[in-house]
Amino acid sequence: MTAEHVDVLIVGAGISGIAAGYYLQTHCPTKTFAILEGRDAMGGTWDLFRYPGVRSDSDMFTLGYSFRPWPNAKAIADGPSILHYVRETASIYGIDRKIRFHHQVREVNWSSAEARWTVEVTCGPDEEVCQLTCSFLFMCTGYYDYDHGHQPQWPGVELFKGLMIHPQQWPEQLDYAGKRVVVIGSGATAVTLVPALAKQAEHVTMLQRSPTYIVARPSEDQLANWMRTHLPGKVAYGVTRWRSILFMIYFYTLARRRPDFTKQAIIRMARDELPPNYDVETHFSPRYNPWDQRLCLVPDADLFTAIKDGTASIVTDEIEAFTENGIRLRSGEELTADIIVTATGLTMRLMSGVRLVVDGRTVELGETLSYRGMMYSGVPNLASSFGYTNASWTLKCELIARYVCRLLRYMDQHGYVECMAERPALTGKETSAIDLSSGYVQRARATLPRQGTEKPWRTYQNYLRDIVNLRLDPINDGTMTFTKGKSRVPQEVEESRAS
Repeated sequence: MTAEHVDVLIVGAGISGIAAGYYLQTHCPTKTFAILEGRDAMGGTWDLFRYPGVRSDSDMFTLGYSFRPWPNAKAIADGPSILHYVRETASIYGIDRKIRFHHQVREVNWSSAEARWTVEVTCGPDEEVCQLTCSFLFMCTGYYDYDHGHQPQWPGVELFKGLMIHPQQWPEQLDYAGKRVVVIGSGATAVTLVPALAKQAEHVTMLQRSPTYIVARPSEDQLANWMRTHLPGKVAYGVTRWRSILFMIYFYTLARRRPDFTKQAIIRMARDELPPNYDVETHFSPRYNPWDQRLCLVPDADLFTAIKDGTASIVTDEIEAFTENGIRLRSGEELTADIIVTATGLTMRLMSGVRLVVDGRTVELGETLSYRGMMYSGVPNLASSFGYTNASWTLKCELIARYVCRLLRYMDQHGYVECMAERPALTGKETSAIDLSSGYVQRARATLPRQGTEKPWRTYQNYLRDIVNLRLDPINDGTMTFTKGKSRVPQEVEESRAS
């Protein structure tokens, strides 16, 4: 049986997969493509996470698509609204008709002789094995394991008589009203859960080993909403989007250049939101500099409000062991709980753990060098969509999707069937392509691709730099090699700069 062939195969139907489909059909209308989704619904993160209060941790003017304005008043939006927006976008542009659900990619094999990928997929509820082939593979699978979050091994967990859950597997009908809840963690999920649970629970305690930088921001952008009523929709959205992008770049640059000043400013803002004499130094003063890890955003200061109201509290300590009734801390204190929520982070799993084989050789991503933050050295005709760590995911994903379209058009214009970034002999220091000290990144460090110190081998966390890097720089940059049939094409810089 001959495997079905498409020009481009997109894996993943979340925010980045829908963006990839939009740009392919808009900028490469002659290309055939399909989107494979392992689950039974589109939406990725926003369909998977169902815990109370789930929301964006950045504004929707940048998390939303540039080609379709975010239609709602709230700039910091709840998960169901974001999911509706993604699905509605896919429907409006007909991208939903390209999605094949219950198609889980297990292994991909590149053949240089045939200049194509053979993709092994388990299909349907019976997990029947089938194959597709494609000329270009576009991985839009996110960066974490959808099946399992990170769950540390604590002493005595089996003794706890209450309910213990991870937010990634939140029970649909969980009743926490009037219950004592302990949320373990201090990241984005924890600071989202605590004020949401505090609305019904008897009391919610956020147990953190160390503090995180937490910044309060209004859930609605009043200026953006004013412009929406006084200016044409796309104009208002464009101005608001760029205002948000430039502010984000300014704030990040300030934080990296003047970390002490930024740290004290963030702590001072927290102190202003909290009751007098609250121990801000213990609970809101991190040991690291701003943006060594992602900052946490709380809309309308909801976490601080819950603390002031007495429905939530923060305990900064380490776990010694679990008990029948809760958690015993190193300090000797015991936290009593009916429900313990382990908001202890994600498990990173690039490309959903798909086995990657090139001409019979298994490729380990941790041994590759990241090219322009989207391709891997020694891996032909494959791009991976990965967003920013210091800004909205969608900003980078759209730039990558547009670059892939430029690359495909360039190859067609010159009759190339293969493109591949050749790993150079770097003289500078190689570092992880994801430069964060967060636990989930450090746990996966050995499996992550590396980066160099200069482009195109450096992964930038700056939208303006990436506009040049991905939309204006030449495709044939003296690093990427191209093949016509079986003959390798010499490095010629002959790229049109048209985006």
